[in-house]
Amino acid sequence: MPDMATPSKSSPSSRAKRSPSRKSKAPKSSVKPHLRFYHPAPLRKRTLDLLDTLEQAQDATAHREALAEVVVELTRSGLDAYFLKPLKLAKAGFILEQTASLGLAGAQQMMGPVIRQMIGRLNGPQLVSVCGSIRQFML
Repeated sequence: MPDMATPSKSSPSSRAKRSPSRKSKAPKSSVKPHLRFYHPAPLRKRTLDLLDTLEQAQDATAHREALAEVVVELTRSGLDAYFLKPLKLAKAGFILEQTASLGLAGAQQMMGPVIRQMIGRLNGPQLVSVCGSIRQFML
């Protein structure tokens, strides 16, 4: 039988012995902690164009549906960046990647209608406020 090396599993006691010096201290800053993901350039352009249009519109509510679709697409892109891409980079394997993809697709199917419904209930100033929040995320 061929020699099949298996990764050794560390015992709970060896995990507890890890040096606390591995923790990196973030430099003190006035900037609050945040996460970011990079989304495709066409999505960024579409988002910025819509934000400009909505913020300048006399009736921002006319753009509710378009904003909801962009938010759904940004959510999809973010989930991909935070979950699926790291699995692929880690070479987690086809089955695990497909399982994660299927799970996220299910989550998106649940979130999409909720996002659309919530944005569909917002008035003009609330929509402009959402635009401002999206812009801050995009810095």
